[in-house]
Amino acid sequence: MTSRRYPDHIVEKIQGGQVVARIASILRELSTGGAEGMRTSDLAAAVGLTRPTAYRLLRSLAAEGFVDLDSENSRWLLGPELFVMGTIAAGRYDVTASAAPFVQRLAALTGESAFLSVRRGDETVCLLREEGSFPVRSFVLYEGVRFPLGVASAGLAILSFLPENEVDAYLRRSPGLGVEWGASHSAAGIRDRVAQTRDRGFAVNPGLIVEGSWGMGAAVFDSSGNPAYALSITGIETRFTDARRSTLGRILLDEAHALSRRLGAN
Repeated sequence: MTSRRYPDHIVEKIQGGQVVARIASILRELSTGGAEGMRTSDLAAAVGLTRPTAYRLLRSLAAEGFVDLDSENSRWLLGPELFVMGTIAAGRYDVTASAAPFVQRLAALTGESAFLSVRRGDETVCLLREEGSFPVRSFVLYEGVRFPLGVASAGLAILSFLPENEVDAYLRRSPGLGVEWGASHSAAGIRDRVAQTRDRGFAVNPGLIVEGSWGMGAAVFDSSGNPAYALSITGIETRFTDARRSTLGRILLDEAHALSRRLGAN
């Protein structure tokens, strides 16, 4: 697994940036571990650090309340200080209260699992999940999980509606996508899907992350007109026939446009 961190050309410009980037990578990775947490060795491997370095940083973060160690199973979890900070920051950044009715309606109308994701740098983070009525579900996407832009349907929808120069820059600094996520995520493959998404208005992931698990996504624009969020649905392949994808796409776009208006997009 490749480490999740900001590009070297950004980090190197900031004094002390490497330490900050390492800490940020640890906290981001822990946020994907959920209630079970992560062992030191697994966390170190995920963020590209040696075990001693990761352990030293974790001990320092624990002393400040940013992480906790569950001594019974030797797993690290996010700490209470982050909860306090997140509660304060939510007043400015949290859109889940506004988005929840749209995610719920999307699940009700389609019968599939529905999601809200937000762009954070070169990734998307899932913020909300609502189960649909169909009993067989896909569990590729869940709250807290991160994917690079252009990989899952939410990230593909967001990437597709960025300016062309930003798409080019992202693909240049992400040469390993095809190695980590499969040949279909080469720069050429992503460019093809970006063009298809722009043409139809919504993104389709035909089982490229997990075979048989399909996804569709539509970009949601913030008050500045940027594709900052995405609504998406996932389900099993048989639920995404050619005819039904057209219907699902219209529902997705209707809800994404309505949420964009709620968020103040022009």
